[in-house]
Amino acid sequence: METAILTIKLYANLERALSSAAFMLENELKDIDATVEVSVNSEGWLQANVSGEDEVFAANFLIDKYGTPVTKVENTIVYKGSISSIDDEGITVDVGVTVKLLPEALKALGVGTVSQIASRFGLIPHLPVSVRIEGQDGVVTGRFTKDQLDLFWGWKKAATDRLIVNSVTRSELKSAIKKKGHGRDIYGIERIGLLENIVVCREKTDGPGIVAEIGPLVKADIGVIRGTH
Repeated sequence: METAILTIKLYANLERALSSAAFMLENELKDIDATVEVSVNSEGWLQANVSGEDEVFAANFLIDKYGTPVTKVENTIVYKGSISSIDDEGITVDVGVTVKLLPEALKALGVGTVSQIASRFGLIPHLPVSVRIEGQDGVVTGRFTKDQLDLFWGWKKAATDRLIVNSVTRSELKSAIKKKGHGRDIYGIERIGLLENIVVCREKTDGPGIVAEIGPLVKADIGVIRGTH
């Protein structure tokens, strides 16, 4: 058996999160001769115990895709993690150690305060991101990778609104949208993390309007990205 600790923090309902993780990783390994059992380690990270003929390949595949939490970082190296907090001093990303993205490092996302930039791009806690380490002078600092910035700008320049929602499974989110009668107002829901999803709205659908409707049904942070329509 091979064990892979993945850079996926379990939060919200632990039982639900583990169930979602098992489904997600089983789907990732469906074409590989390996089975996976999931659990949470003492630090809250997702632990995947992989067994089978291709267990070594499968474990390395999962680590390559989701990253593994680290205890120390190297300058210029890219790490995968998730946003843990957003405040006036910057955006904090958890990669196993805390990485601070200072206001200066966010200029690639345009002008404004940290909160204004986060609001513009729908950035919320638990959003999976990739960062490159820049310095370790007392505080570890970094910035989003070019690929990550391209993804954010791709969302922003799209023709329709998008909602980033955490703390819920894709099926729970779909249920809330249908319950409020907005099934026809969206193109679909894309999974971007374990309990993080993007709702892709249709043309002329008002993203903030859907947030107002489904917000009371889901205990979640919801970020809104206004499209260019």
